[in-house]
Amino acid sequence: MNAPLPSSPSAERNKQAILDVLLKELPANGRVLEIASGTGQHVVHFAAGFPGVEWQPTEPGADDRATIVARVADAGLSNVRSPVELDVFADPWPIEGPYDAILCINMIHIAPWAATPKLMAGAARHLTPGGKLVLYGPFLENGTAVQSNLDFDGWLKRRDPQSGLRELAQVILAARAAALDRPRVFPMPANNLTVVFTRAD
Repeated sequence: MNAPLPSSPSAERNKQAILDVLLKELPANGRVLEIASGTGQHVVHFAAGFPGVEWQPTEPGADDRATIVARVADAGLSNVRSPVELDVFADPWPIEGPYDAILCINMIHIAPWAATPKLMAGAARHLTPGGKLVLYGPFLENGTAVQSNLDFDGWLKRRDPQSGLRELAQVILAARAAALDRPRVFPMPANNLTVVFTRAD
């Protein structure tokens, strides 16, 4: 009997809520790149919900990429490409665009702040005109958040002083500097946000 694949409880909890937003925001057909795909739970769920979309997962870690391959195979999906090793600091990114959307879930508060403008710049290079960058996670708004998110922010900073919840206004400014604008903010369960930016035509 095969051992169960590694999984993230938070990914399992939030995948449907994120998909509900994507169904409103993304085209039914096209190509979508996911940055930091982790265990692959999101990309498998989204690919099942968007059968006309070709999904390209990426992940720096070899173990996680192997998990994604196994999870996609278990799901029997034909619209998910093999995961690519990608770090947002790489220049150039080892992918071929353009993409109709780029998705990044729960990364920018884990990575150093410098990863956010790198993500924005890379997304702008690889999105189609009018394509969308979708971010999901906890944010600060005007320097504050609900207590559970402030506690999480403190835990992140104790673990790594370069990490921590990002101020939404600063993230929007970083996006605009990369010609990603028209932010739409969707409140999500568990005090998270989905933020959708559109690349200038």
